[in-house]
Amino acid sequence: MRWFGLWLAFLTWPTWAAVGYTTIPAHDQVGTITLFYPSVTPEQPMRRGEFIMQLAEQGGPVRGNGRLVVISHGSGGSPWVHSDLARALVEAGFVVAMPAHRGDNYRDDAHPGPESWTLRPAEISTAIDEVGRDARFAPLLKLDQVGMYGMSAGGHTALSMAGGRWSPALFKQHCEADLEADFQSCVGLATHLTGGMLDGLKKWLALLIIRHRFDDDKLREHHDPRIAAVVAGVPAAADFDLDSLRAPRVPLALITAGQDRWLIPRFHSDRVLAVCQTCIHLVHLPNAGHGALLSPLPPGLSGLVGDMLNDPTGFDRSQLPQVDQAIVAFFSQRLLP
Repeated sequence: MRWFGLWLAFLTWPTWAAVGYTTIPAHDQVGTITLFYPSVTPEQPMRRGEFIMQLAEQGGPVRGNGRLVVISHGSGGSPWVHSDLARALVEAGFVVAMPAHRGDNYRDDAHPGPESWTLRPAEISTAIDEVGRDARFAPLLKLDQVGMYGMSAGGHTALSMAGGRWSPALFKQHCEADLEADFQSCVGLATHLTGGMLDGLKKWLALLIIRHRFDDDKLREHHDPRIAAVVAGVPAAADFDLDSLRAPRVPLALITAGQDRWLIPRFHSDRVLAVCQTCIHLVHLPNAGHGALLSPLPPGLSGLVGDMLNDPTGFDRSQLPQVDQAIVAFFSQRLLP
């Protein structure tokens, strides 16, 4: 594991007593917002699906460091797969908000890819608005400087929030040029190449659908002046106008995985790092796959999902608390006085 920023070892911060959990209901502009926050209420075991976590459900909030970090989940994702990072952030005093992205979450996966990517940045801004309107948290937070973390499709959102511009037509151009080499990022979980006689048909059909659905060349961009620091983990990035990421408008850090077979680094994160003049390569995990930053990783993944997200042989998950602390340190340095 290569680390950037050895000062991390010298940072210290107070630890709050417990991690609270609550939600803000969905409405037509954003899905349910899950919140993790400093609390004085004792933690208890809480089950959500296959996950069992120690949390203070509906615990009374207490003021931490006064700052909010918003997390954007990956395609089909849930809050629970980022709960270890959320705990690390809360223990450093942050409040963490995770909006469920409409049409691309674990309960509703009807519109993944560019359709969801178009909506996600505004959903991040709406989540900040909703937290600011919530009587439980508004008195505890200053929302003039907010941190934002995203992984995979959430990493695409993170790059957008840092000032990146992209378009569906650029997504189409990438897939026309590199469909076979970056097949899964172009088609998602619809199918995969096996080396068999049907691969030609799969590629032809994939391009037919992509060319039909993603020919809009209008550049998407979203500006929220409250976002003051961004971390993008294994981001989808092949459809960005790279000029827009040469000098991001806020501090931008990337986390990369050398064995990522879902978003092949040379088409995604490596392109951003090659052009960005101010980006910080916060952590590189040479033996990690695409699912490394899911922590905890859902158990029992099989089939194509398992092939893409399960850890490669030799990857050591004991590194992940250090990765979380690197993210905490990045936000602490840039958001706190």
